[in-house]
Amino acid sequence: MNKKQLRSVQALVMVAAVISALSLNAQDYPDPTRFEETIQGFEAQDRISPPPEGAILLTGSSSIARWNGQAPAALAPLTVIPRGFGGSIMHDVVHYLDRVALKYKPRAILIYEGDNDTGVARYGIDKGMILTDLEQIIARIHEELPATRIYVLSVKPSVLREAIWPEAQAVSAGYRALAERDPLVFYVDVATPFLNVDGSVMTDIFVADNLHLNDLGNAIWGAAIKAALMPMEARQEAEFK
Repeated sequence: MNKKQLRSVQALVMVAAVISALSLNAQDYPDPTRFEETIQGFEAQDRISPPPEGAILLTGSSSIARWNGQAPAALAPLTVIPRGFGGSIMHDVVHYLDRVALKYKPRAILIYEGDNDTGVARYGIDKGMILTDLEQIIARIHEELPATRIYVLSVKPSVLREAIWPEAQAVSAGYRALAERDPLVFYVDVATPFLNVDGSVMTDIFVADNLHLNDLGNAIWGAAIKAALMPMEARQEAEFK
């Protein structure tokens, strides 16, 4: 290979590296319309029984979705609208924010995402992109509902995804940092209640898949969320009623 040919090969290698880097930065998100049927189900439910304005909207992935039916009782006397859609990621909330949250004009919005996003858990989305999506959600809420409070839950630990727990903790640290900069955003630690004294995850709080919570896990989950909501929302509930 002569020098001219070598330079050509080197140029091609450089171009390929740039294209590869751009591809990594331009995350291929899963198609959010995979949840269209679920969102339409919420809309059908709303037509039958319209939720009140000024309640607390709950959205997020399966830890919220599987809790949709239990949340109103678990968080009583707070008035909540459960709108979790299982398997979702933060980018899906960006896509459906108007239909799954803003249209209800809630006084508070609680979000649980990051479990499916993080590392190789399911979609392998970069932490920076998860946080960028969350920042976009927060900005939209501030724009449309400037007085609405936002509660962002940490990523919970699980036996199934123990290997990527450090990555999940890094995402949660990003959530906490965003909350510290915004007086209307509150970080909720739902991870610590699921850990043993030595820092290992409890093993008796999951169903057979070692990912989703059983009744005991949901009781701990609900207690942690209620404890975070009550200081601010209990006073607001009295006015809401």
